[in-house]
Amino acid sequence: MTSSFDKFADSLQEEINQDVMKTYGEKVYERWRNPRFIGTMESPTGYGRVTGTCGDTMQIFLRLEDGIVSEASFTTDGCGCSAVCASVACELAMKKGVERLEDITGKAILGVLGELPEDDVHCAFLAAETLQAALDASMKPGK
Repeated sequence: MTSSFDKFADSLQEEINQDVMKTYGEKVYERWRNPRFIGTMESPTGYGRVTGTCGDTMQIFLRLEDGIVSEASFTTDGCGCSAVCASVACELAMKKGVERLEDITGKAILGVLGELPEDDVHCAFLAAETLQAALDASMKPGK
């Protein structure tokens, strides 16, 4: 038997889900509900950590094999949109050579996700900047 509190909680969650879908669209909603590439990585080839002007901190980890991204992952203490954008940045990096990672910009991330509300567009650029920081770290001598 479901309590009235459980029914209320389920109803509230459904309302939140519908609001997110309406505001951000289906692509962002799906990634928000099922983030990909989330987590830290032991001994990455490249690691970037950037704190955006919004206060969100993002980390991206890359593993390169013969100059190709074989693994990518992220963490963030930011909002759901930061996580979604970091997930897309990692997805775009997978199986790409280092020379192609520079093409992964905030605009490229937005191109995958579609329109974001004006207040959240910066998340795509934070993800791209963090990915570039991880790439830069992977290219330092001794790596």
